[in-house]
Amino acid sequence: MIARAWHGITPTEKADEYLEYLNKTGIPDYQKTEGNRGVYVLRSIQGEQANFLLISLWESYDSIRRFAGEDIEKAHYYPEDKMFLLELEPNVVHYEVLAAP
Repeated sequence: MIARAWHGITPTEKADEYLEYLNKTGIPDYQKTEGNRGVYVLRSIQGEQANFLLISLWESYDSIRRFAGEDIEKAHYYPEDKMFLLELEPNVVHYEVLAAP
């Protein structure tokens, strides 16, 4: 199994709205992609910024390509992300899952 980790930062006042937006866009897209084994959405509010960490689990790199396209290292964004995120980080990080519940 492969874990794909993406990080983004919003202003704190947009954090709840961004979570709603994720639940309408990225999260369903992860879940409906063949080979997806789940997604965790983590948030840490620190002063004026809310850090989001999305960790999606995948059967293989081929299943990640079904979601992200050929360049799986490139972050996948939606048009409205620019209204929430302070910057669009260009890349994601992949990890082999060596232990899981």
